[in-house]
Amino acid sequence: MENITTAANAHHEPEFSTKPIWRTFWVLLGITMVELILATIHLKTEFPPKYVLNGIYLILTCAKAFYIIAEFMHLRHEIKNMIMTMAIPALLFVWFAIAFLWDGNSFKELRNRYDSHHYEQSKTPAPKPAEEGHEPAAKKPGSAE
Repeated sequence: MENITTAANAHHEPEFSTKPIWRTFWVLLGITMVELILATIHLKTEFPPKYVLNGIYLILTCAKAFYIIAEFMHLRHEIKNMIMTMAIPALLFVWFAIAFLWDGNSFKELRNRYDSHHYEQSKTPAPKPAEEGHEPAAKKPGSAE
């Protein structure tokens, strides 16, 4: 009888640890600091070429995105099929965006190559605005002046 009462009275509070939250914070902060340091080095020395730097940024940003997804969407502890159900459509969306940007640039290049008027207009500088004052306002119809 004593075992039943102690089991009924024993109420265990769930333990909440902030350790995973701080680990996530420090990992994301570290990746962000690496990105900022690389940008500062590039601005001061022009050392990593811009296309290499963009590739590094892309890789680090994807690493941050996947880490955030794993932690905050709790996909780290899911079965592989569940992860693939979410990852494959996301990767297809990224491919979709890249394909449309590539196709748009191709259209722009072809348009400049075969439409000489469009190419000439794209090279013409825009007119400069008037420096002093404004042009007089147009008269209203029926006004005395």
